[in-house]
Amino acid sequence: MLLYEHPLSSYAQKVKIAMREKGVAFEVETPAGLGAGTAGGPFAASSPRNEVPALVDGEARIFDSTIILEYLEDRFPTPPLLPRDPLARAEARMIEDVCDTLYEAINWGLGEIAWFKRAEGAKAEEMRATAARQTAELQAWLTDKLNGRDWFNGESFGWADLSVAPYLNRSFHYGLGTPESSQLARWRERIRQRPSVATTFKEFEAAAAGMSGAAERVASGQIRREYRDHRLEWMMKSGGVQIVLDGLARNTIRFTWPL
Repeated sequence: MLLYEHPLSSYAQKVKIAMREKGVAFEVETPAGLGAGTAGGPFAASSPRNEVPALVDGEARIFDSTIILEYLEDRFPTPPLLPRDPLARAEARMIEDVCDTLYEAINWGLGEIAWFKRAEGAKAEEMRATAARQTAELQAWLTDKLNGRDWFNGESFGWADLSVAPYLNRSFHYGLGTPESSQLARWRERIRQRPSVATTFKEFEAAAAGMSGAAERVASGQIRREYRDHRLEWMMKSGGVQIVLDGLARNTIRFTWPL
């Protein structure tokens, strides 16, 4: 199996954790031109939206992290990642959806500010404060979902947990984690003991350490960031309207296929 990915992608992290939990052997590749939306060749054939992750399994070409997780669950049913109970399965999928859309958008917006310098000075501080408030709301919601248990998935680590893992971990990376004594912080410590998660988080940290020149790459046109659906909504509601307009004028943002 070949997984097209980027270590900073929370969507790709979900898939890597799942594959490692299931003991599936796979290779990874970060497509050239991914950041500019110009990647081609076999990757583009696998992912028409030019997004990671995309999975190649023999003749199969699968994109979208949730669809890949569903494929892996069908293809490798042991160990199962989704719980058996229909309500618990629905809960896991709802948690995944909230994290993939609302939580991802906040973290992505923070990356636009911290790494790509879309806003600086007072505007950056204003947007960070908005993101911190929104993050706290989502973390309170997740705390309620955890409800004192060890795992979001129920009796054991699974789909819901790997769906939260990249997003909450990124909050801690940005300094927006919860107190050490909190349920979420203790849960994070538990999952970091799992080899699947520890390896994936280590890859994330290594990639994050190499983002010092990201703003210059955007300014030079090497990178055109994808402002799609929930990400665009976050910018528009969180003080980034001018950022979007400037990005369009400078051709440093892009939208997804079809164009």
